[in-house]
Amino acid sequence: MIKNIFVIVDVLLLVILLALLIIFIARNKKRLSKEGMLYLYKTSWGINLINKIGSKYKKTLGFLSYISIFLGYILMIAMLYLLGDATYRYLTMPEIVQIIRAPPIAPIIPYFPELFGLGDLFPPFYAIYFIVSILIVATVHEFSHGIFARRWNVKIKTTGFAFFRYFPALFGAFVEQDDRQMTKKSKFEQLSILSAGVFANIVTAIIFFFVITSFFYLAFVPAGVTFNTYTYSYVPVADISSVNGIALDNPSYENILNLTNEEGFNKIKANSIDYVTTKKFIQKNEGNPVLVLYHDAPAVNIQLEDTIMEVNGVKIHSIGDLSMELSKYSPGEKVTLNVLGSDEEPYSRDIILGKNPMTNSSFLGIGFADQSSRNFLGKIYNSLSFKEPNIYYESKIWEIGDFIYYLLWWIVLINILVGLFNMLPVGILDGGRFFYLTVLGIIGNEEITKKIYNSLGYFIFFVFLLLMIRWAISFF
Repeated sequence: MIKNIFVIVDVLLLVILLALLIIFIARNKKRLSKEGMLYLYKTSWGINLINKIGSKYKKTLGFLSYISIFLGYILMIAMLYLLGDATYRYLTMPEIVQIIRAPPIAPIIPYFPELFGLGDLFPPFYAIYFIVSILIVATVHEFSHGIFARRWNVKIKTTGFAFFRYFPALFGAFVEQDDRQMTKKSKFEQLSILSAGVFANIVTAIIFFFVITSFFYLAFVPAGVTFNTYTYSYVPVADISSVNGIALDNPSYENILNLTNEEGFNKIKANSIDYVTTKKFIQKNEGNPVLVLYHDAPAVNIQLEDTIMEVNGVKIHSIGDLSMELSKYSPGEKVTLNVLGSDEEPYSRDIILGKNPMTNSSFLGIGFADQSSRNFLGKIYNSLSFKEPNIYYESKIWEIGDFIYYLLWWIVLINILVGLFNMLPVGILDGGRFFYLTVLGIIGNEEITKKIYNSLGYFIFFVFLLLMIRWAISFF
């Protein structure tokens, strides 16, 4: 329900923004110039701002140049490592291709988590998020190039905003420098200018990181416990004594599978403890001497899911609160749970508590599987969520809190991704020229440098092509 509201708000904001931009373009048509698929709106204030900062803070910018260049190398190494790691995993772990059906080179476009089946990995990405994020990313990136260029006395020819002719809502700032002057500068000065854009993106990501941190702790409070599995145990096949009430004298995987029903839960007993499972779940463990079985608990039997908000009217803020509240009741007692479902609609559920087979205390039977990711994007997602695992947080300013939170989250992430991607050592990106100048400075031979530079570019292109071919093959 909330997601539907967000989509409506997103569409309305997009329509309003598009209308305003169309009016702006129509009123300033004489000041616009066409360049390919873009309208360019040139401004003098951009040049004035760049010249003012670039000339006034020369010492500070000179010091920051060392940090910017160092960061450029770090980002380039990180990007090459991530590309290599992703390629290795994608080519050697076929299960990744089956689980993540999105292409390995998936564009970050509005609603891409839903379009590519990545909704479990990423929060919603609305059109207005895309526009605002790209505007911020492009503006700080381009103006930083311009400021550092001016610091090293490279002339700034024009600045302004570029609008996509066929959809003006896609727009961003541009800064055009004098490339002839740029190539005449020292290698250090050129490296400083080239790395300035990604340096600004990372600084912007850090600034918005503190913004989103402050916003989160001011606007959200813990309001429930989210679980993602049921309690289970690893049970050796040899310990299973019965399946659906039928005793087993010589338990084996085949015997257990033959006694299970296709539909619903199957009752399994092992070491005097009752378990439940489905036939499909057992089939996933084929050939394994140990089966993963759910405890025969109330939660799994009634398919309880998602987030527990209250127990008998008592609000739950943490896993400790939930454990303490359930401990007040004995096995066999009935409690009423207020639950937030996967559709974000609340409902009440009466449930009879079971007996914990280990402690004989009251037992609900919910579990918390570790969903922390080892890949780079997963780690970023976890570090930017600010949320304790398995805790549901509620906005104190209604749905607008979630809308703003996700917007800030994407601004941080896209700045990081743009900073990384731009340092990939290929020709059209900042990293291409950055890499070329670095190799030239080490080798001192322009001909050999060009061969190394071109070879790496072709290799990276081949890697991307290989990943796309591997992805395409997975559909056959």
